[in-house]
Amino acid sequence: MSDAVPEPSQQVEVDPGHDPAAPAPLNVPRTPTGDAEVDARLERLGDADHLATDGHMEVYEDVHRGLRDALTALDARPGPPAPSPSYDQRAPSPSYGTRS
Repeated sequence: MSDAVPEPSQQVEVDPGHDPAAPAPLNVPRTPTGDAEVDARLERLGDADHLATDGHMEVYEDVHRGLRDALTALDARPGPPAPSPSYDQRAPSPSYGTRS
């Protein structure tokens, strides 16, 4: 038994113009949500495709901040009016709530 590693029979050609460390788009599909503000924030994620990984954090934080602001704005909008009180506002009978 030999400990020698066999030589590869074929050499793999490497494209000299290809840089595996260069930014490359992920091509992750983004489905529109129907909310223009949210959709614009999600499109911003595509900016990270053209940046080195050390630039991704800035894009992700910006998108996160924008989405958080959009959710906060939903909480600030007035909701539906409160239900009106019952028309019968009679006081309870005197024996109600008392024990004998």
